[in-house]
Amino acid sequence: MHVRTRGLAGLLAIVACIAAGCASEALAQKKVIRSVPIGALKIVDPIWTTAYITRNHAYMVWDTLFALDANNEPRPQMVDSWQVSADKLTYTFTLRGGLKWHDNTPVRSADCVASTRRWGAKDGMGRALMGFTDRIEAIDDRSFRLVLKQPVGFVLEALGKIDSNVPFMMPERIAKTDPNTQITEVIGSGPFRFVKEEFVPGVKVVYEKFEGYVPRKEPPSQAAGGKVVKIDRVESVYMPDAAVAIAALGNGEVDVLESPANDLVRILDKNPDVVVRPNDPLGYVLFMLTNHLHPPFDKKEARQALMWGIKQSEFLEVVIGDAKRYQECPAMYGCGTQNESRLGSEALQGFNPEKAKALLKAAGYNGQPIVLMDPSDNAVLHPAALVAAQALKRMGLNVDVQAMDFSTMTQRRASKNPPGQGGWNVFITNATMTGIANPLLNTFALNCEQAWYGWPCDRRIVELSRRWALELDPAKRKQIIGELQKAHLENVTYIPLGQYRSVIAYRKNLKGMIASPPLFYWNVEKD
Repeated sequence: MHVRTRGLAGLLAIVACIAAGCASEALAQKKVIRSVPIGALKIVDPIWTTAYITRNHAYMVWDTLFALDANNEPRPQMVDSWQVSADKLTYTFTLRGGLKWHDNTPVRSADCVASTRRWGAKDGMGRALMGFTDRIEAIDDRSFRLVLKQPVGFVLEALGKIDSNVPFMMPERIAKTDPNTQITEVIGSGPFRFVKEEFVPGVKVVYEKFEGYVPRKEPPSQAAGGKVVKIDRVESVYMPDAAVAIAALGNGEVDVLESPANDLVRILDKNPDVVVRPNDPLGYVLFMLTNHLHPPFDKKEARQALMWGIKQSEFLEVVIGDAKRYQECPAMYGCGTQNESRLGSEALQGFNPEKAKALLKAAGYNGQPIVLMDPSDNAVLHPAALVAAQALKRMGLNVDVQAMDFSTMTQRRASKNPPGQGGWNVFITNATMTGIANPLLNTFALNCEQAWYGWPCDRRIVELSRRWALELDPAKRKQIIGELQKAHLENVTYIPLGQYRSVIAYRKNLKGMIASPPLFYWNVEKD
């Protein structure tokens, strides 16, 4: 407790110092946005992890070849022009002139080739694209080509992917890092420059406007269009205490809360100087992951048992509270989307804890501890983890809740060790609706060699996902979605817990905030 108090005091000292004007006189003349991020930034590599805190950080620093506009249509970003051959096999891309890395060296096509390969070795949609790719190669310093083995219709959508893992472009020397090894050098070509000297991992991150960045001429539209920076600096200070963060925003000590605690939002609603609104137009899904590698959830029957003992409304009521902002949903690709299917969801909609107990016993569960990771500093996932603990106990499971900060959880979830040796059995996470809306985008639902944490493997899912990617007939695609939905819930890739709309909060003197799954700081003005 003493350590936590000192850490919090240190954070408050940083904020108080900033508010009191103890920065240099030069800094005092700059327009600075001070934000409280969604978590503690410790991992800076957006290809190694899908964590949204790292994704948000990456959008500040790196840029993409294409980007999704407000209609979720891919638009060129770093790319100036492109051509597709008559046989639909060869895509030729030419970069915009004047692109520079933050070390003032030019962006080259070789950088983009290496970056695309690294992303394509890690991301689910990237691996699908690379599976259909014969080669990707530089033509000259500004042009490169991607040659397919057979035509597919999602090349631009993949290169413009907005959600984790995003295909961010990096210098070739960095992009050649093994995708399973974290990069440590943060050099991008995006609108902000990462200030390495002021980075305190897990505490503070600073970004400054990159004067060498040349934005596109089009108006901003979600992640696409011109990224015009209208401020000088963003200081992101992590505050694990939600009440302290709420008070700091209310008092004007910080400008933005990227993820305010839902149970405290009512305080901000009463403040005339604060705006509270959803930032993501489509919202989020909440879901439970189980570890398929270790007992008891290495058995399909044990995983299926959990679905009978889960009640989505319990999670949504505690996590969000406002019934207007959530809905129960058993669909793997989201409710209200063109890929919605409820096939095979009888267990999720037939709440029966006693049946869950009986199924767990039949599956051989013998009372061993179930390690549940609880990211205690996350305003959404922490209360969800506590609800999960109660639900699992109600089913007769011996639950060992292990609290940690979110960044620690994002590292521990990658461990395949047994639960008692640094591994885990269960954790709760979330994703944007945009990020799970189809079998190629939904990284969390991938199986076997491409599987996300939890490591599910059902070969039917792999084959059905491939068939969906190649199928052009909408009716047949819909049929495949139904088959995928049933297969996912039968094997329990993950357990859907419902969908909701989260909010951001910021001072009214900020203008131009862009609605998007990630939070962007370009186009924002501060009066």
